[in-house]
Amino acid sequence: MYPGIDVGGTHTDAVVMDGRTIAASVKVPTDHHDLLASVRAAMQGLLQVVAPESITRMNLSTTLSTNAIVEGKTEDVAVVVSAGPGIDPEHFRVGRFYFPVGGSIDHRGEEIAPLDPAEMTQVSTACCDAGVRLFAAVGKFSTRNPAHETAMGEALGARSGGSPASCGCGDFVSLGHRLSGQLNFPRRVATAYYNSAVWRVYNRFADAIEQSAREFGITAPIHILKADGGTMPLAVSRELPVESILSGPAASVMGIIALCDIREDCVILDIGGTTTDIAVFACGSPVIEKDGIEVGSYPTLVRALKTRSIGVGGDSRLHVAAGAVRVGPERAGASMALGGTRPTLIDALNYRGHAAVGDVAASARGIRELAGLWDLYPERLADDAIAEAVARIRAAVTDLVDEVNARPVYTIMELLQGRAVEPAAVYLMGGPAKVMQPLLAMALGKRVEVPDEFAVANAIGAALTRTTAELELFADTEKGVLFIPTLGVERKTERGFDLERAKADARTALLEHLAGLGVTGGEAAVEVVEASSFNMVGDYGTVGRNIRVKCQVRPGIMGEQGNGRNACGCKPCPDEAGA
Repeated sequence: MYPGIDVGGTHTDAVVMDGRTIAASVKVPTDHHDLLASVRAAMQGLLQVVAPESITRMNLSTTLSTNAIVEGKTEDVAVVVSAGPGIDPEHFRVGRFYFPVGGSIDHRGEEIAPLDPAEMTQVSTACCDAGVRLFAAVGKFSTRNPAHETAMGEALGARSGGSPASCGCGDFVSLGHRLSGQLNFPRRVATAYYNSAVWRVYNRFADAIEQSAREFGITAPIHILKADGGTMPLAVSRELPVESILSGPAASVMGIIALCDIREDCVILDIGGTTTDIAVFACGSPVIEKDGIEVGSYPTLVRALKTRSIGVGGDSRLHVAAGAVRVGPERAGASMALGGTRPTLIDALNYRGHAAVGDVAASARGIRELAGLWDLYPERLADDAIAEAVARIRAAVTDLVDEVNARPVYTIMELLQGRAVEPAAVYLMGGPAKVMQPLLAMALGKRVEVPDEFAVANAIGAALTRTTAELELFADTEKGVLFIPTLGVERKTERGFDLERAKADARTALLEHLAGLGVTGGEAAVEVVEASSFNMVGDYGTVGRNIRVKCQVRPGIMGEQGNGRNACGCKPCPDEAGA
């Protein structure tokens, strides 16, 4: 039994999957002031149907880290950077406390200039005096030699990567090389900053989730959804909370993969109560942000599915501005049909006969009252609201597809070179999916399909998503060293070490890492995605090789790549274009 809980903007959806069958399902309102209460309510609902001892693994997607950043509820972080010559670290300043320090590592991992212990002591003292207890330490070429970053973390007196804190004032430090093996100093600075900024609020939530599960008798492992469409064990997420950003849209994408057999270019729309999440598939595979997503206004190294969210949902508030009817982007409670006090998009859909949700008479009353305030016909106000919502979704879909086609298209399967994405279909999920199906089919001019389990597809995606991981291995045979930065591995290697041995070592290291996390069954899914070997030439010929290998467990659904269902098991809209 695999429970999946998706904390959405309006509702927290939860299911228990027994294979591909829903054994239990529950939907509870999301309390943004107490996300834990929403998760506990969802757990309680599921456990009325299934026994806690039957649960094998529980997966959870959470908006916590995203909300903390968007709402400005992150904690101050002291960012300490060692850039070396040729780059001005001030160009990458982030946060209130930012300290460029001396010391330099070159592109091959050689120390050019040592850190100054006195300077690090000054930084640590200044942070302690200011009451800052969270840190990020980033060196320009730390992925080739993490010695300076490690020393910076120790000087700041904070724990990292599961290591206990030293005697300093710090509680936690994000070391850049432990977050990604990718060489991109500006992105690594921002990633380390945000990882520490949400660390405390995330870990308090993780503590509460773990305690709640045990109180309910759930002893199975708990995993958290990542932005890349995979999961990570809760223990890992405590050190890498930045990876949980955008886990909600990732759950939507994985839900469609679980429910549908997609083999074409298409668009995924998850219409919730507060937002509509949009994703793009190319050749049946989700498009990804290869280099990493933007968090706030900063590019990061957080690998993620390429998604976009807009403030249009079933509970988006209707209002009038400059004579035009607007929908959202804010949500001011439930629709009037469901006990709210202000008319929403659902109320407009009810009024015009597209839906029959809850108290239709209350919807009509709210639409008439709002129309009366602006001297509008209620029919026109409702029609304009529906048209506005559909137009905004259509524009967002067009913009996202255009953005995907403006650069090389990377999917979780491969790089698609020289090919434009031309969506032939739209797959629709979320509470208002059936209601919006004919409207969007007409507006988009495409086949629009809705899976049977559209209302809880994101929770299904959360439940069935498998664990993902990746690593990069670097070897310099002239120096006789090998690094796997994200695992903190450094060892000697001989001059005869070659690319094939590097591939085998990288694959073995990833499997051992997964096994150490209690994740099994991933061997067939481990693949080498990048591999290169360059000869290094000295005065008398080749002196060694510079080797780089990247391998990963690709995002997917547990147990299989797809469910073999044709045409998605979805019901095409009878009025769709070309039917």
